Amino acid sequence: MSICCITYNHENFIAEAIQSFLMQKTNFKFDIIIGDDCSSDKTQSIIKFYSETYPGKIKLISTPTNSGPHKNLINCIAHCKGKYIALCEGDDYWTNEYKLQKQVDFLENNADFVICCHYHKVININNETLYVHPNPKPLVHTYTDLLAGKQEETKTATVVYRNTPETIRLFSKPWFFECHAGDKMFKLWATQRTGGKIYVIPEVMSCYRNHKGGIWSMINTKVRMEMVISDFNLIIKNFTYSAIAKKKLLLLYIKRYLLFELQNKRFRKAYDTLKYLL
Repeated sequence: MSICCITYNHENFIAEAIQSFLMQKTNFKFDIIIGDDCSSDKTQSIIKFYSETYPGKIKLISTPTNSGPHKNLINCIAHCKGKYIALCEGDDYWTNEYKLQKQVDFLENNADFVICCHYHKVININNETLYVHPNPKPLVHTYTDLLAGKQEETKTATVVYRNTPETIRLFSKPWFFECHAGDKMFKLWATQRTGGKIYVIPEVMSCYRNHKGGIWSMINTKVRMEMVISDFNLIIKNFTYSAIAKKKLLLLYIKRYLLFELQNKRFRKAYDTLKYLL
C-alpha cells in the first residue's frame, strides 16, 4: 500500500500529517510518498528530517518550480506502487491508528467497491471543531449519486482507492488540468470507469483543516461558486450519462447555480450550459 501526500507551504502542519501516517497499525507494509511543490517555507526540510529518521519508509518527491496541485498529485501518484493508495494533503491528518487497516479490509472483502472513505472532522487553525457529524451511519455513493452532487463524507484525507490503470487514466486527460476540485473529478472517474461504488465507514478518522493557506477552504465565496460552476460544465461535457441523469443535471443547475449566474450577469455562460443540457 502507498500513502500519497501532496504539500505546499505547510510547515505548520506537515509534521502532524506525517506522524498520523507513521502511527498506522497494519498487517501489511506501506510506504509514504510526499510530493512537495517547491515550498518556500520549511516544509521540505521537515519532510527530509522524517525521511532521514525513517529511512526507506518516506520518499520525498520535490519539484524545481511550483507546478500546481494537479501536476504535483500526478507526479506523486506515479511513485505509488501499492495495490491501494491512500490520499491526504499536507495540512490535514488522520486521527485513528487503524484507519488504513479498516479501509483495506473493507476493499479486500468487497470487490464491487473501488473507493473506501470515512467520516471526518473540520477544524480551524486553533484546532477548534467547526464541524463533525453527530451520528455517523454507513453511506454508499454510486457514480449516479456523485453526478447529482452527492458526495458526503468523502474528503480527500478519507480516501483509499484501488490502484488500477483505469482509475489513474483520468490524469492523461487534458481537461483534468482545467478543473478546480480534482478530488471530485477523480471520484466521478473512478466510479464511472470501473462501475465500482464508494463506501463510507461510519467513524470519524481524519481532520480537515480550514486555514488561510488552504487550496479550497478559505477561497472567497463568489470565486468558489465560479469554480464550482466551471467544474460542473467540465463534468457535463466530459462524462457520459443517461437521458434521465441529464434531466437531473439540468434541475441541479437551475436549483444551485442559475440564480448566481444571472445575478452576476453571466448570461452567456448560463445560456451555453442550458443549451448543452436541453
